[in-house]
Amino acid sequence: MRNVRETAAFDPSALSSLPIFPLPNCVLLPGGLLPLHVFEPRYRELTRDCLASHQLIGVARLRPGYESTYYGRPPVYERCGVGKIICSEELPDGRFALLLRGVARVEITRELASERLYRVVEAHELCDAAVDPNDARTHHHKLLTLCDRLAEVIEEGGAQLRELARTFESPGACADAIAAALIMDADARQELLEACDPMIRLQRTLGHVSHLLCELAPCNESVN
Repeated sequence: MRNVRETAAFDPSALSSLPIFPLPNCVLLPGGLLPLHVFEPRYRELTRDCLASHQLIGVARLRPGYESTYYGRPPVYERCGVGKIICSEELPDGRFALLLRGVARVEITRELASERLYRVVEAHELCDAAVDPNDARTHHHKLLTLCDRLAEVIEEGGAQLRELARTFESPGACADAIAAALIMDADARQELLEACDPMIRLQRTLGHVSHLLCELAPCNESVN
C-alpha cells in the first residue's frame, strides 16, 4: 500500500545521527523531488528505520572513483541534500518505492560508527548568507518572469512550472526549486547545493532559464 505523508518542518536535531544514501551523480536540492527504487538490503533497512522515525535521508553524491569500494564506505561529497520521505510503497518482495522532497542542504561533520547495515553521519545545516533584500527581490521577479516565458514555449509542464515558481516566497528557495526541476548536470547541481549565497543561486538559475528560453525561442540578445 502506498503511504503519503505531509511534509513536516525540518527538524535539525535529526542531523546528529543522519542515515545517508550515497548515489553516483545524484544531487538533491531543497524543494526538489527524488524518486528512489530501494532494493539493496542495507537500504531496505535504512528505509524501514527512517519510516519508523523522522523520515529524513541524507542523499550524498559519491565522489569519482567510488566503484572499487561501492559496497564499503566510498568517499562522498561533504555537502549533501536532506530529503524527507513524502510517499512510500513497500512492494511484495521487500523492495521500496520512495519519493523524497529536498528540505535542507547540510555539511557532513563526521561519519559515525554504526551497527546498522547502512552509513550514518553527523551533519550540520547550511544556512543562507544575508543578502540585500531589494537585490534579491529584483532577481526573484526576473526569475518568475523568465519562468512564465519558458512555460509558454515548452510542450508540456508549463502550468506546473508557473505554479512551482510561485510556491516559495523566499528568493533563494525559489531558485533552488527551479534549479532542481530544470538543471540536470550533476556538477552544476552540486555547485548550487554548496552555494550558501542565495544571490549566486538566483544568478546561476536565471542564466540557465535564459539559456533554455533562447534555445526554444531563439533570440538575438540576452534574455532578462
